[in-house]
Amino acid sequence: MWYLYILYSEKRDRYYIGSTNDVERHLAEHNHRHTPSTRSGIPWKVVYTEEYPEKQEARAREREIKRMKSRKYIESKRGSAR
Repeated sequence: MWYLYILYSEKRDRYYIGSTNDVERHLAEHNHRHTPSTRSGIPWKVVYTEEYPEKQEARAREREIKRMKSRKYIESKRGSAR
C-alpha cells in the first residue's frame, strides 16, 4: 500500500504533503532532520492520510493537493478520519 500524508508543525504553523509506503518511517525521518525542507519545523505530526494501492496514485494525489495551494482545503481534511 501507498499513502498520501499531511504533516503539521505547530512550531512553523505549516503543513507538509508527501507520499510514501511507510508513513511512520517518513515521519521519523522528518523529525530526525533527514529532510532539509522540514528541519525547521520539528516536531511534525501526522494529521491526515489516504491509502492507495499503487505508488503513482498516491503521487498523483500529492501533486493534486500541492497544486491547490490551499490551506483551507488541507485544514478541511484534518477533520477527516485518518
